[in-house]
Amino acid sequence: MLGRLLHLYFRIVRGMTLGVRAAVLDGEGRVFLVRHTYTPGWHLPGGGVEVGETLEQALAKELREEGCIRLTGPVLLHGVFFNRAMSRRDHVAVFVVREFVAESVKQPDREIAEAGFFSLETLPEGTTPATRRRLDEIAAGERAPVVW
Repeated sequence: MLGRLLHLYFRIVRGMTLGVRAAVLDGEGRVFLVRHTYTPGWHLPGGGVEVGETLEQALAKELREEGCIRLTGPVLLHGVFFNRAMSRRDHVAVFVVREFVAESVKQPDREIAEAGFFSLETLPEGTTPATRRRLDEIAAGERAPVVW
């Protein structure tokens, strides 16, 4: 519900919404996922790109906020997706992150109920279908489709 209200707000103040998400992959074959307080399921961390902010700046900010993760090297763009399930104006850029430092364990807060690294083979129950699709594409080295 809150997600839809936020999109309604952004629809009024912006012609298009743009977000970023990160597939943060460690050397042990695990991915970092978050479970938000306001929407069900496990997701790739990320959020909206603010006015005057680059995609990579938004990505770095969201990883710090949602995972206590600091980028230490370049990120790779996996794809830009039209997220028509959310609205006719929503786009999401998904990046692959392999060079990072987890500076601390993310503690629950008002936005993030849980967060952690999970094996790609045993993702937590409730991992969203879109998150699973993005991870499968990345693991297989497949070209990303254009629709979320």
